[in-house]
Amino acid sequence: MKYAALIEYSQDKALVESHRPAHRAYLTSLIEKNQLFASGPTEDGYGALIIYEADSPEGVEALMKADPFHAAGVFLKWTVRPWKMVFFNANLAPKA
Repeated sequence: MKYAALIEYSQDKALVESHRPAHRAYLTSLIEKNQLFASGPTEDGYGALIIYEADSPEGVEALMKADPFHAAGVFLKWTVRPWKMVFFNANLAPKA
């Protein structure tokens, strides 16, 4: 099942940037294990939207707590909700 997590980040830009490579490597590992559907930061600097694939909200919490951003204190607070994709526009998907 997919879960959408809206995550608020620390506004300490140096903290975020210094841990971003490890965070992105972690997310890449989740893609390889089919545990990540999509992710990206908000354009306003608030944080990010990450859509996980997990069996339960507790499974999502475990994935989030294993993220280097969590350990570094970048993740301040979040909301996790079950999410169902109904529509998808391949024309708007990023090109690889």
